[in-house]
Order: sequence, then structure tokens, then C-alpha cells
Amino acid sequence: MKEIKCSQTLSISNHRVFSSDLNEHNTVFGGRTLMIIDDNSSIAASRVARIETVTASIDQVNFILPFGLQDSMCTESYVSGVGSRSIEVFTKIIGEHLKTGKRFLGLTCFSTFVVTDKEIVLPAVLPDNDEAEYVCSGYHDRQGERLKKLMEQEKFNKNISLKFPWQQ
Repeated sequence: MKEIKCSQTLSISNHRVFSSDLNEHNTVFGGRTLMIIDDNSSIAASRVARIETVTASIDQVNFILPFGLQDSMCTESYVSGVGSRSIEVFTKIIGEHLKTGKRFLGLTCFSTFVVTDKEIVLPAVLPDNDEAEYVCSGYHDRQGERLKKLMEQEKFNKNISLKFPWQQ
């Protein structure tokens, strides 16, 4: 089986916060942040799979501190675990107050992607720094939790009506 280092999957993007990114609280709109996460993490997933991947879920989104006007958002994503067809990607967004240079942890999250080709064999992921070692060490527990939630979601979905609301 092939192996790949976490750093080889690293995707980094920087975004300056403008007034068009803000919500009524003068912080970055959550939907904008989720778009940035999905964009950046999909690159990391593609770097390990080297074929088409699709987003299966965005899990454990932890909004820690808000981003505001005159901040930058440095988004870093890397693969933190692989299954037979699934790829877990860890993302963190570091904020920087551009006028002071002060940096802060604004967000962390995990996303799951799946490969569309059922025949592919994904490489093992090897952590190659202290952070990646820590993040990757929890992969199997998170994978087990996701599988449990997936089973619960399937049961939940069977009880959701697809009828038009006016026909109930």
C-alpha cells in the first residue's frame, strides 16, 4: 500500500474579510465560512485520492472566535485519515487582525469526502508534525462515531415525509 504524508495533502488559502462577507453582527457570515472550508478541504482530499471526490459531510464545526472587518482568514486543510472509500480532512482557520498582527484560532472542523471509484485503493496517511500526530490519533474514534451517526441518519431519513406540505 502506498503512503502519503499529511503535509503532502496540505491546502492553504488566505481571504481578507470585506464588508460583503459580514452578517448583521459584523462578523463573517457562517455560510461564507462553510464555503471556504469545503473549497479548501476538497483540495486536500483530491491530493490523497487523485480522482474525483465528493463532500459527504462537514462535521464538528467549532466556531471559536469570530472574524471581522480588517481580519484575514488563513485556512489550512490536510487529510487526517482514510478509510476504504472515505477521506477525513481536518481544517483550521487562523485569523489575523491585519492592523495589529495578532493571530487567533477562529475555527476547527472535520470534513468527510468519498471517492466515486469503488475500485481505488487509498494510500495510508502519515502524520509528519506534532499537530498532525495529535489530530490523526483520533481518526478511528471519529470514524466510529460517524458510522454510528450514519446508521442513525438512515433510520431518521426513513421517517421524513416527501409529500408536499399542503397534501399532508
